[in-house]
Amino acid sequence: MKLSKLAIVLSVQALGLAGCYVVPVGSDGNYAIYIPTHPSPNYGGAGPAPSAVPGQPAQPRVLHARLYPDNDTATQTGMVSGTVTNMMTGKGRFQMTYAGEMLVGEATRVSGDERKGIASAYGPSGAFMSCEYQMNSPLQGAGNCLFSNGAKYKVHIGN
Repeated sequence: MKLSKLAIVLSVQALGLAGCYVVPVGSDGNYAIYIPTHPSPNYGGAGPAPSAVPGQPAQPRVLHARLYPDNDTATQTGMVSGTVTNMMTGKGRFQMTYAGEMLVGEATRVSGDERKGIASAYGPSGAFMSCEYQMNSPLQGAGNCLFSNGAKYKVHIGN
């Protein structure tokens, strides 16, 4: 009888965590658990995404960022990928590996235009990058990035 109760308790816990995933949020190795939400199909792009639960703030979302070479310097390194954790507050965390170095930084929406933003990242050797982007939804956008070595990229954000 005790074995069946234990099985039920463990099953309930497993189901409760089924919608969660763990993602790195910093170069220091700290992790956070985020529960994914799905924005309303009526979302027009202005302001943070609506919450999946009325009255609750929208949960952070991890998005893939893919950077495609846009000049000869960038072509030497090729396509680069990273992640942006959209905090759904107008802020985000950005990280990527470029030329063997982890660059970490942040993304911020421009005041007065919730769709436009800038992202900056920095690496331990002094390498850095700056991007300007525009989101067409909380989960998808595009822009341009410039690296400290002169490499230019087109960035596509979204899963």
